[in-house]
Amino acid sequence: MPAVRLTELRLADFRNYEALRLTFDRGFVAFVGDNGAGKTNLLEAVSLLTPGRGLRRATYQDIARKGGSGGFSIRAGLVSLQGEADVVTKVQPDPAGPATRTVRIDETAAKSVDELLDLLRILWLTPAMDGLFTGPTGDRRRFLDRMVLAVDPTHGRRATDYERAMRSRNRLLSDNRMDDAWLSGIEAQMAELGVAMAMARSELVEMLAGMIEQPSADNPFPKAGLDLASGYGDTDLSGPSADIEDEARRRLRAGRHADRAAGRTLIGAHRADLSVVHLAKAMPAALSSTGEQKALLIGLILAHARLVAAVSSLPPILLLDEIAAHLDPGRRATLFDLIGELGVQAFMTGTDASLFDALGDRAQMLEVAAGAVRAATASGATSTKPEQGR
Repeated sequence: MPAVRLTELRLADFRNYEALRLTFDRGFVAFVGDNGAGKTNLLEAVSLLTPGRGLRRATYQDIARKGGSGGFSIRAGLVSLQGEADVVTKVQPDPAGPATRTVRIDETAAKSVDELLDLLRILWLTPAMDGLFTGPTGDRRRFLDRMVLAVDPTHGRRATDYERAMRSRNRLLSDNRMDDAWLSGIEAQMAELGVAMAMARSELVEMLAGMIEQPSADNPFPKAGLDLASGYGDTDLSGPSADIEDEARRRLRAGRHADRAAGRTLIGAHRADLSVVHLAKAMPAALSSTGEQKALLIGLILAHARLVAAVSSLPPILLLDEIAAHLDPGRRATLFDLIGELGVQAFMTGTDASLFDALGDRAQMLEVAAGAVRAATASGATSTKPEQGR
């Protein structure tokens, strides 16, 4: 069994589930069922066992079950390198303001959601990410930052603080409040945080490129070349961080009037972008076929999972939504073998149980229908014993 894995998942008022309890006993877990049955909702619940807004980036109001309490809870039993743990993350409606999410680990309130990263790391690939290479820059930047967060748990806090400082600066400039002392203080903070973010991203890209270049004769997924635009133009990020911060601070100061006219800050970590190339064809991923883009993404996720396990010593949990739908049987079987070699737990979804036939008895097959989940066989026949839930 994987060293880090979920053993139990309990949901209350989550999406289409009023109450549900599932137990897991395999490294592979496949949720099968019709579109709209609630398969992706289960992956989303697992994705909320890590900092952030989950794989859909949904609001808490959208996640809470319609007609329910207005909040929701997710409880998970897990085995990590520190032993067994019980994790609860909960959102309760607050009439006085926006709802907030709380986390308890073994009945102790966590100081922040970031404490979850001490126990597990979660990576995902969803159909919504199929347009990553051709879509908005912000989508690629979020994808990059989630990869960084999985190896550097402090990255998320830096990003949050940076965005807050930048909003304050933009507001001052928009209001024409050109107080030099006030702006200089904010710009110093933005330079420190932004350069740290840029350097963390650069290090991640370098390590990931090294992982991708490792020989793998049985890997059918194309290798990706990676190039990072830091958001700081031609600034060399390999020098002393203090010098880079000084330069960033000078450029922010010099750009105040241009930024005020533009209505936004024109340089900084928030302008970063990740470019991906299909190495075998020397072709930008954005110009590759849809199938090639999907294969490149799968290759990136597998390389990142290897990197996370190597750097953090925490084999990640993979969430792979509709991963097998557009792969031929040979590639599906190889993908499953590659995941198995990683020693990670993988939760997958599909509309047809036969998509997972190559897994044999390695997989726990669960049929999802109308807010209920019950055991199923790889051939699609269901057992008579339902999982607990409604």
